[in-house]
Parts: sequence; C-alpha cells; structure tokens
Amino acid sequence: MSAAQRIGEWHARARRSRAAYLACVCGVWLLPLVALVARFYGAAPAWIAFALGAAAVAWRAWRGAKALDRAWLRRRLDSLRADMDDSADLLFADESALGGLQRLQRSRLQRRIETAPASDLRLGWNRRALAIAAVCALALAAAAVLWPPSRAQAPAPALAPSPPIAAAPGQPRLVAQALRIEPPAYTGMPAREEPSLEGRVAEGARLRWRLRFQPQPAQAALVFHDGERLPLRRDGEDWSAQRTLAKSALYRIDASGAPPAQARRLYRLDAVPDRPPQLRVLQPERGLTLLAPGQKAWPLAFEASDDYGVAATARLRITLVQGSGEQITFRERSLDLRGSGGVRAKRFVHRLDLAALGYAVGDDLIVQLSVADNRAPQAQTALSPSLILRWPADAGSEATGIEGMVKTVLPAYFRSQRQIIIDAEALIARKRQFDDATFVKKSDAIGVDQRLLRLRYGQFLGEEAEGEPKLPTSDSEDDGEHGHDGEAGAGHEAPPPAAHDDHDHGAAAAKPTFGEEGAVLEEFGHTHDHAEAATLLDPQTRKLLKAALDQMWQSELHLRQGQPQRALPFAYKALGFIKQVQQASRIYLARVGPELPPIDESRRLGGDRAGLARREDALAPATAADPLPARLWRELDAPASQPVDYAALERWLGANSGRVDDPLAFAAALSALRDRPECGECRARLRGLLWPLLQRPASAVRARDAGDARDRRYFDGLPREAR
Repeated sequence: MSAAQRIGEWHARARRSRAAYLACVCGVWLLPLVALVARFYGAAPAWIAFALGAAAVAWRAWRGAKALDRAWLRRRLDSLRADMDDSADLLFADESALGGLQRLQRSRLQRRIETAPASDLRLGWNRRALAIAAVCALALAAAAVLWPPSRAQAPAPALAPSPPIAAAPGQPRLVAQALRIEPPAYTGMPAREEPSLEGRVAEGARLRWRLRFQPQPAQAALVFHDGERLPLRRDGEDWSAQRTLAKSALYRIDASGAPPAQARRLYRLDAVPDRPPQLRVLQPERGLTLLAPGQKAWPLAFEASDDYGVAATARLRITLVQGSGEQITFRERSLDLRGSGGVRAKRFVHRLDLAALGYAVGDDLIVQLSVADNRAPQAQTALSPSLILRWPADAGSEATGIEGMVKTVLPAYFRSQRQIIIDAEALIARKRQFDDATFVKKSDAIGVDQRLLRLRYGQFLGEEAEGEPKLPTSDSEDDGEHGHDGEAGAGHEAPPPAAHDDHDHGAAAAKPTFGEEGAVLEEFGHTHDHAEAATLLDPQTRKLLKAALDQMWQSELHLRQGQPQRALPFAYKALGFIKQVQQASRIYLARVGPELPPIDESRRLGGDRAGLARREDALAPATAADPLPARLWRELDAPASQPVDYAALERWLGANSGRVDDPLAFAAALSALRDRPECGECRARLRGLLWPLLQRPASAVRARDAGDARDRRYFDGLPREAR
C-alpha cells in the first residue's frame, strides 16, 4: 500500500471517530428535549422536535468531522511521529514545485510511512464529559416524565356576568359566562372573547365555552338545535367545552335542576363562510383583441381580492391555436405569476412575448388566469374569463376587368344589430364634429350595414335577395343592360335575369322552348327545393323574424336619409325580436335522405302491432305541491288547545333547508312555541315564516256569466235559427 493510501485511511478513521463522539455527546440531549415537548405540547410536536433535534445532531457531527482537514492532518502527523522531521507538509505538496533536496526528503518520508506500523491519528474521547452529559440528560428526561402535574392554574380571563334570571333557592343559575373564539389560522384574525355567548363567527373557528353556575349543578351540557349534545366538563369553579363550528347553529344551556327560563334561552352562532376570491381583468379591456400593426408583446393585468387573503402566486394558462379548418392544433403551457400588493388584494401583471410563443399569421392566443386564496386545508380558486388575441384576417383585394379599378373584398362576417345600434348612437353623439354632408355619408354607411343584415336574416324566410347589377366588364355578355352599379341603380328597373344574381340558375346555353313547363319556370320563377339550404321554422318564429325584418326596413330607411336618431327606436325593436328568434327552436333538414328499412310484406295489413311504439306522447305525472306546509299553517291558526305536529315540521325543515332563507329563525320559533304552546305571538311568528313557503294554487276555470234575460233569449234563438 502506498504512503498516500495509508495516510488517507488514517485520516478517514480519525474523521469517523470524531463524528461518532460528537453524535454521542449531542444526541443524549434528544431524550430530555422530546420528553419536555411531549409533556407540555403533546405527541405530535414531540415527534417534530425529535426530527429537528436529530437533524441538528447530524449537522454538528458532520461539521466536527469536516474540521479535521488536511492542515490538521499535517499537524497531527508532525506531532505524533518523530520520524516526520516536521516535514509532513512535503507529503501533500506538488512534486513539480519542489527542489532537489525537498524531493529527496519527500521520498524518505514516504518510505518511512510505507514500512512503519500504522499510526492512530484519532482524537481521544472525553469519557468523563460524556458520562456527565448522559447522566444529566437522563435525569432531566425522568423529571419531565415523572414529575407530578401542577395544580396551579394560569389566570384565566375574567368571566362576564350573566343576565339575572329568576330562580328558586337551590336551583343552579348561570352567573358568569365567556365564549372564546379562535378563527382559523389562515384568516389572520386574532382570537377574541365574546361575553354574550353568541355572534358571527368565521367558518371553521374553534369555540371554547366557560360557564359558572351558582350553586353547582350535577351535570351540564350544550344542546344544539339539531339534537347534538356537547357535555360541559367541570374545571374548578367553571364548566368548559370546546367545538369547531362548521355551520350556523342554535344552542341552549342544559343544566340539571336549572330554572325553566334559563333552559329556554337560545343562543345563536352564525358561521360566516369563506367566499372564493374575486378576479377582475384590468388589461385588455375586451375579451377579444385584434393584433395591432407592429405589436410585439401583449400586456396583461389582473386584480384579485379575497376576504381573508390571496395566494402570493397565480397560474396563467396560455393556449396557442394554429391552423384552420380540420388542421387546427393546440399548444398549451403555464406560467406562475407573482402578485404585488397587500394580503387581501393583489395585482398580477405580465407581458407576453409573441415571438417567443411562436405567434404567427392566422393564430389565436388564448390566456386565462387562475387565482387561489389562503383557505386551509383546501384552497378556493377563481378563473378569469378567457382573453383572446387574434391576428386579423387579411381583407385582400380583387382586381376587376377595368384597368386600375380595385374592389375591396368584404370580410366573411356581417355586422350584428347591436353593433349597428352602437354605431348609430356614437354617430349621434359626434354629430357636431361633422358637416351635414359627412354626417349623411356616415349615416348612409350604417344604413348599408343594416341592409346587409336585413338581407342575411331574410334568407331564413326564403325572401329574394335584392339583385346587385354587374359591373360593365368586357367579359360580360350583356354589357349594355347594366350601365349602373351599387345603389345608384336602385331607381332603375333591372332586367329579369339581373334581378336575381344571388341565385344559381345554371348556364343559359339553349333558348327556352315556348310553352315548355320547365322553361317557363326557369325563365320567370325560381326553384328553392335545395334540402341543404332550407330551414324549417315554426309559425311563431317566422312571425317574430318577419317583425324584425319590418323594423330593419324602417331603421334602414331613416339611416339612408341621414336621420339616425329616428332610426334608433326601430333598431332597438329589431334587436328585441332577434333575441326572441335566437331563443326559439329551429329544425334543419338532414343533408342526406333517410334510408328506411324494407317493408316486411308478410306483416302488411295484418293488424299486428307487436313491437311497435305508441305514437302518442306519454303524459308526465304532475308534481303535486307538498301539503305539509299548508297543513301546518292551518294548524297554527287553530286555537292554542289544538296540537301541532312539531316532529313533522322538524323533519320537513331538515329535508328542505335549501328552500328556507333562514333555517335558524324557524328553529328558534319552533322551539319557543314548543316551550310555550299557549303563546299566540309565537304561533303568529311561525305562521309568518311558513307563509312564503306555501305554493300558490293553480287558477281555476271561471264559469261564464249567464247574462240577463235579453242574452238568454239571444242564445236560445241560435239553435232555432240554425235549423
């Protein structure tokens, strides 16, 4: 074994010995530490203390072993071995940097290490100190475990005096009371003392009652409105109990031998639920944003608020939609945003680099922010509305046959009726900024949009679209027949073929034959029997759509005349009809014809209906109103001597708590009436709570008035006149 290997082995043995010694010296104190924590704080904190203490002992042992570095090793070799000639540092020096005499001395030291017996470089253990530490630790642990608990009580907060209650001598009465409320830790609210034993409490709060009776009862408990009993435990002169409030409750104090007035007193605890966080979008202002020319980034800003606190970070989900048609792909990723602001309100701001996300022409970028609150153990989350950044479609241009004339291609969408109203109102508000000609021109442009929308909705009724004359291009077969275009030709009568340019009637290759039925229909009529283009609407829906088109006509009329303020009432009426049409049901014809199974000739005209479903719609049974509330309401109107079915009302309240605005008010009124059946005010209060729950009876058919003698003579004469 070489000298370097032997020295490394001695060094490692010394480090292990040092680490073991320090672990023993420090580890013995873990026992009293765990015993003390377990005595005063319980088992769970004791395990945590043990884990932390063990980690501290391991860290101390590692640091002690690491302190035995190479410098310590050189000093240790020089001090323990005289044959090192105080030159142990030559063993760890770079040989290339040594002189001739130094290399000679180095080789001599290496031969001595290789031939000499093994050296024990370990530091000695202080057994006396280790024994003293072990004895002290064991004594402290034994004291923590075996020491009897102290009977001395820490001074508790003073109890508030209870309202005086008339009681007979010897009856236990409540003389002092206090309710300690400890809200959940995540709320950040401090604990408080409530002397009245009732109030509004955060959901999940820890409640501790302390009551004092005089004289002391044999036993006492808290009885809740749902029948649960929470026993009170006597602690000296006081009685105490603890509970976590999960929902609102009514309770009373039940002490053996207590006066009836005290036993009837109800206390109310309202559990205030933790509301989910509220999220508001600050930027952008709209859900759909079109990419501006030259835009490189998309700024986003959100504001989140919560009643107890918003989480420090939020998650931004980013979806990139690429492609079109059936070749659409989705790419999703998430970012964690850190908010700024206070505990209950935070602001989340981020700028998306469009180039880094791969945003290109025709893509959609969709983002949504998710924010959580600090509720424990399960946090509540809120989602923002989806925000879309859209690359605007290229409008493009289409050249016509005339040199230098370009016609802009309209986008594939048409304006909505609501947008027309918005544009008209904006034009009216800015009327003073334009002269008369410009104002009329802009109003006419809105009227054109109204016309396009009217034609679009008119297709659903099978109306003929207004023909648009063709441009006088050189490739047109009837150049001379269309010397006008656009709206300028509205006052001229167009030839029949041009009046229906929006229909595909096929090519007129041959001259129609006189008297031929198909030729007459082709020349003077139109066939609208395309199954894929037809829409079936019920009569009511067609009536609404026709009314909407009539209002659009009037709106377009005034807009084209430069009177948008007179067009607005008709536009609003059209919008109302359109909304009703959108809510109506529409039936679309199938694209392909039905393929019916072949008829079984053996069953024809046989009268066998086995396996055939009934064509009549089955009548669904009507849901009868619950008779119990009405019956109880009538029972409460009876004299006080008549019994009331309290148990039925309690069962009904338990099964229909969602229909009741304030179930605790019902429970309090029911308890008061049960304690005092002769109380008329209690009956009236309970009847008032039941009244909104009664179902309104269906209207009955009213008999026709028989009329006077003149009317009867008239009706009697009708049969004779019919004969």
